[in-house]
Amino acid sequence: MKKAPWTITDRKIRFSLVGCGRISANHFEALEKHKSRAELVSVCDIDPKALEATVTKTGARGYRDLTSMLSQSDCDVVVLCTPSGLHPAHGIEAAKAGKHIVSEKPMATRLEDAKAFVNACDDEGVRLFVVKQNRRNATLQLLKRAVEQGRFGRIYMVNINVFWTRPQEYYDQAKWRGTWELDGGAFMNQASHYVDLLSWLVGPIESLHAYTATLARKIEAEDTGVMNIRWISGALGSMNVRLATYHFAVV
Repeated sequence: MKKAPWTITDRKIRFSLVGCGRISANHFEALEKHKSRAELVSVCDIDPKALEATVTKTGARGYRDLTSMLSQSDCDVVVLCTPSGLHPAHGIEAAKAGKHIVSEKPMATRLEDAKAFVNACDDEGVRLFVVKQNRRNATLQLLKRAVEQGRFGRIYMVNINVFWTRPQEYYDQAKWRGTWELDGGAFMNQASHYVDLLSWLVGPIESLHAYTATLARKIEAEDTGVMNIRWISGALGSMNVRLATYHFAVV
């Protein structure tokens, strides 16, 4: 097995993408934006129609299964856009093939799977990046610097509200959406970026407790949740998440 180099300066970084669904378009756009340094060499999907459409759009070589792509592609990095519950298995296989990995969030739907994923990357000496693009948001970058500079003094209380709309049609797009096994609910999926901000901005969490409920959508996982948090610093806070917020047009 040949491991991809950690630093590539003499050529473009070669990417492969697995899972040609809804979120893959964002990655194709990013690769096109950075085409002077990156190139898409292969794509993979078990859906022949999705794969064909992506091959036509991108010009990348198409594969129907991950194992074949990993054995035949000369990519440096594998981008995982498959259902969340499949990320660990796909990522571990890619790591064992010596590929660096970009995984869409969440990286797993079970803690033990996430740990196995991280351990595999450590064992194989490859890098793992989990997409948390909100950290690069200009406003949040300013907030992060202000917190680090102590502009607010000691932080005593933090409250985050995530009031979004995800209609039933969103979940009906695919059978895996809204399931515990492959997708997760409001906290794990849509609000995971804001869960990440709890520790990134405020610091390590000491303890928490939460209530979750499925109130308005026909899914296994929760569409609503509340959480109370205590940070190691002593700060207290809460997070409220709702994916069935009433959607209306402003005229």
